[in-house]
Amino acid sequence: MPVVYFGTGTFAIPPLKAIADQVVLVVTQPDRPTGRGMRLHPSPVRLAALELGLPVATPERVRSAEFVEMVEALKPDALVVASYGQILSQRLLDSAIRGGINLHGSLLPKYRGAAPIQRCIFNGDRETGVTLMQMDRGMDSGDIIDIVEAPIGPDETYGELQDRLAAISADMIVDWLPRIIAGDYPRTTQDHASMTLAPKVERAECEIQFNRNASDEYNRLRAFSPSPGCFVRSSSGHLRIISARLGSGTGTPGVVISTRDGFEVGFGEGSLCLLEVQPEGKKKMSGRDFANGMRLKPGSSLI
Repeated sequence: MPVVYFGTGTFAIPPLKAIADQVVLVVTQPDRPTGRGMRLHPSPVRLAALELGLPVATPERVRSAEFVEMVEALKPDALVVASYGQILSQRLLDSAIRGGINLHGSLLPKYRGAAPIQRCIFNGDRETGVTLMQMDRGMDSGDIIDIVEAPIGPDETYGELQDRLAAISADMIVDWLPRIIAGDYPRTTQDHASMTLAPKVERAECEIQFNRNASDEYNRLRAFSPSPGCFVRSSSGHLRIISARLGSGTGTPGVVISTRDGFEVGFGEGSLCLLEVQPEGKKKMSGRDFANGMRLKPGSSLI
């Protein structure tokens, strides 16, 4: 059962490992510059594939004729796709007997797009899941093969939920791949009228603002943790919020309510206890250490 596997992010690693013995080629995004030094770094999937001893391709354009011809020459039974980052052309989908099979981290047709796991937390959803689908030329618009639902914990972060959904994805592809290769699997058309989008996260969305509802900002923090991370603008510069929890007090937006546990700050409605922070240009530290260093006390303003 030769399979070509397309993936880039950490969500795609558990499914890759689960079917590695059937994968003849791993396709991932090219190395990208990251960090302060902007050095080139391989994708998480490329590192995993190399550890597994699998051949890797990193085309800049997956639609290029040269790359499609290379995949066609492999004569794969299926293309398995998870968190890849490019839309596959119809010719590429047609290169495999069963076409493209996608593992998507949402309950389609809800949250089509680049950031389904982050968006469901951001919007305060209590449930999500993984959809196994037959790919078409659209963005996450193909027929549904199977759906596994999963609850979202009230304090669960994007990173934690992603890990759980990735494990579910691994189980799903192991269970379904033999039937898919045999052509014995269901396909249900999506309700396109119920479609919602999950666009890529923009930096402006990562700013916590004290005049907003604390519950909404807590969802924002969970949705963008650990990546890309959230920050507030304070009188001492940008303050990255590493971890927090909902507080029980009320107060003036941006003003410290308590310093007993980290430090609790008032919002437009409710409060947040900031448990771990990273001041601009400094290392991460506990909220309590930050409060002590800045000599914060109840009534102190951060803005």
